[in-house]
Amino acid sequence: MTSTAGEHHGILARIAPEASLLLGAGRAILLQLADPRIGTAVVRHSDFVENPLSRLHNTLSYVYALGVGTPAQRETVIRFVNAAHAPVHAPRDPATGTPAYSARDPKLQLWVAATLYDSAAVISRHTLPALDDAAEEQLYREYICLGQALQMPADYWPGDREEFRRYFQDTLGTLQVGPEVREAAEQLFLGRHLPWPVRIFLPLARDLTIALLPEEVRGLYGYELTATVRRRARLVIRLARWGNRLLPHYVRHAPKRYSLRRVDRGALG
Repeated sequence: MTSTAGEHHGILARIAPEASLLLGAGRAILLQLADPRIGTAVVRHSDFVENPLSRLHNTLSYVYALGVGTPAQRETVIRFVNAAHAPVHAPRDPATGTPAYSARDPKLQLWVAATLYDSAAVISRHTLPALDDAAEEQLYREYICLGQALQMPADYWPGDREEFRRYFQDTLGTLQVGPEVREAAEQLFLGRHLPWPVRIFLPLARDLTIALLPEEVRGLYGYELTATVRRRARLVIRLARWGNRLLPHYVRHAPKRYSLRRVDRGALG
């Protein structure tokens, strides 16, 4: 994807900086948490409930650095993620039925990368100019970098989009959402610890996430796709489309610049 330091080519480098992709963040996070091992690890080893913006900032920094960052920025986020994952592991607890988990499990790393790709693909189809089939396939292949940087072996990434769809659908059938994760999701959209300029948009973000989740996962969280949810989700998508048409690159790519500055300042964590 790179030919010289900091020079990027390909579909991912073109699409990743678009701020509208942030609309898929809630969907990706809830899909990740619905894997019982990931959900347990996040609830028990992070301050996700108290500080959900931290996970979002770190995820964005990771995606932007790998997609459009310099070699130094990529190295910084990879070191950070590896260090953060090192202590996140535990054996199965037979008393509570809590599954064994490890942040270095390549199958979990695959699922995290898969949720990021699938959510970005869903949002891009709703808000960005359509890609032809060859470009869609190229974007899919380029997303392997997110998993490989997590130490996922390259051959874990499904070979093409059809194989990915089968993997994704099969994995949806294994997901479970317990009370801890359901409560974490509710707290995410209540945003009690977030600044008010962010908090006022959370009801719309919640409805959009509910509308975008696969039906089976929506049910696991106890969400309903009501007429109001559909209407609000359509409104957000419509506004995002207008923004992509009317706003200049400098505005649309502002989150990318902010995130990469955080990487350069060593502000991850």
